[in-house]
Amino acid sequence: MEETAPRAEEPAPRKGTVTQAAIERITAMIREGELEPGERLPTERDLAARLGISRSSMREAIRALTVLGVLEARHGSGIYVTRLEAGDLLETFGVVADLSRGSRLVELLQVRRALESAATALAAARITPERLAEVERHLVAMDATDDPERILAHDLAFHREIAAAAGNGTMAAILEGLSSRTFRARVRRGHQEEGAFERTRREHAAIHRALVARDPEAARAAAAAHVGAVEEWLRGRLED
Repeated sequence: MEETAPRAEEPAPRKGTVTQAAIERITAMIREGELEPGERLPTERDLAARLGISRSSMREAIRALTVLGVLEARHGSGIYVTRLEAGDLLETFGVVADLSRGSRLVELLQVRRALESAATALAAARITPERLAEVERHLVAMDATDDPERILAHDLAFHREIAAAAGNGTMAAILEGLSSRTFRARVRRGHQEEGAFERTRREHAAIHRALVARDPEAARAAAAAHVGAVEEWLRGRLED
């Protein structure tokens, strides 16, 4: 009888691969409606057994999804699926914006230019008189002070009101992350040092005029010019 060579044991999957599989299985359960927003997850032990995954990999998957805002830990109660709102899920954009340097900052500004142009065009068509008054209030406040901190606060609020007026919560959430206070402060600090603040005032005024006129294309162009000017300034700094 012919002997057969013993089969080599297959290598055990790497922990990172198993954890990724666990993340994908949990997100699939949410996507397919097995777990609903606000619903409590089964216990770690039960979920690991159900999915055929070790408890340590399940624990890592839950931790990762908690960091991403998909799950939340409630002390003494368990792990729950979050409301799955855009603002909660896209907070990591702010971390990326805050920590990025060099050419990555330029890339982020390119993304912001595209989204802010679209949001401002939508806002021009949809903005309410009340929200337009808030945009104008922040514009006037920016023009009335030379205090960098107050300028920054009103600048953030100016763009936040416009993004909200666009009526697209996901777009507003992404822009909020890409326009974090730390990110804007880093860019504005250098921008102001080169005497560009008066130009920024004019750019904000142009955006406001387009909103008042309810002219989406003028609003799109004004927003693109505003973010594009900062992008070109930063690109020039990197080349120098």
